[in-house]
Amino acid sequence: MKLCEINLLNSTDRNFTSKLDHLTAWQSVSDVEVESVVDEIIFEVRKRGDLALLDYTNRYDSRTCKYAEQLIVHQDQLDIALDALDDDLRTSLEKAAMRISDYHKHQLEKSWQFTEANGTSLGQKITAIERIGIYVPGGKASYPSTVLMNALPARVAGVDEVIMAVPAPQGVLNPSVLAAAAIAEIDKVFTIGGAQAIAALAYGTDLVPKVDKIVGPGNSYVATAKRKVFGTVGLDMVAGPSEILIICDGRTDPDWIAMDLFSQAEHDEDAQSILLAWDDDFLSAVHLSMTKLLPDMERRETICKALRTRGALIRVKDDSEAVNLSNLLAPEHLELSVENPKEWLPRIRNAGAIFMGRHTSEVLGDYCAGPNHVLPTSATARFSSPLGVYDFQKRSSIIHCSTRGASDLGQIASVLAKSESLAAHARAAELRIEQDK
Repeated sequence: MKLCEINLLNSTDRNFTSKLDHLTAWQSVSDVEVESVVDEIIFEVRKRGDLALLDYTNRYDSRTCKYAEQLIVHQDQLDIALDALDDDLRTSLEKAAMRISDYHKHQLEKSWQFTEANGTSLGQKITAIERIGIYVPGGKASYPSTVLMNALPARVAGVDEVIMAVPAPQGVLNPSVLAAAAIAEIDKVFTIGGAQAIAALAYGTDLVPKVDKIVGPGNSYVATAKRKVFGTVGLDMVAGPSEILIICDGRTDPDWIAMDLFSQAEHDEDAQSILLAWDDDFLSAVHLSMTKLLPDMERRETICKALRTRGALIRVKDDSEAVNLSNLLAPEHLELSVENPKEWLPRIRNAGAIFMGRHTSEVLGDYCAGPNHVLPTSATARFSSPLGVYDFQKRSSIIHCSTRGASDLGQIASVLAKSESLAAHARAAELRIEQDK
């Protein structure tokens, strides 16, 4: 029997570090050709607005739209899609939506103030972003869970208006995506995809309102466009391929681990699935399970390529080395498939989401556990966090000086301003300093 192809590494190998670096390296989402195409699209959308959207939609999505209004998905279409759903799917979507909303309510921040002895008040005002845009992939990558995960935290945060852009290749839309939009109470839906959707959301057209922030995944053209419009609008993140890192003590059912590795590999050919363990027999058992289970996978060709190019079973010396490697790789998804995972938690520093214990499959986080599945990839969990309510809220500082406070602070500010040779700064502060009577 030919074993499933996947990289087999050992941390004691002399060239282990270079092999791991090569395996986990991820090139930019863009290249010169993509950059050129995206630059043209953004320029044309800014210049010609809806006419450019029609041209690009017809060209890239094989449609024959003549009027911009044909790019609108009306509310009754969303409601019809929701009503037509299979009962089990509708119930599951609604339960997932409830759990996602309930979880994110815990992230809500509140405004606060305090008053100093001299009467000066300081604080912070929390305000929701007014309008956001959600990009939802279409075609073969149709994910209603993406709609829920991006829209519901915004709703919890108090965002006034949520706009969704989703491509409709050949005019076809995934009914479950429309149903999810109904559940999430999306305000406006447009059948626009690619870089043209990002440009429309960022700069606005007669049809598409200009938003303040864009969230949601997409292909290299979408990711490149998001980078280019950053600054005009805010962004969630520019995500790379999906990742899972599993640390296992060798006591979990090998079939469970194999399937968890597959669950990420089936996303796309660049996805990454890595297992760390310090038990040779267990690593071999997982390898055999992968070989046994692979033929039954509908997306086995995608899984095979992802495992062959970016997947790995890695033999580490012990649990400490496993934790160190995990913190170095800063994975999007980290499964601690071990006894007493709570004891491990203090040692984990870098991870997008941490799945605790043998029964907590990463897949639960993708759909319905509650925490957001929009997570930092490509080791960016070293400095960034999952999408959440805080991504849809802004913080404004509050400074309200009393007469005495202005005088006290003015003396400090004057000295510091003069040290920076900013005379007007110093004078503005000094004018408010109380003179001794």
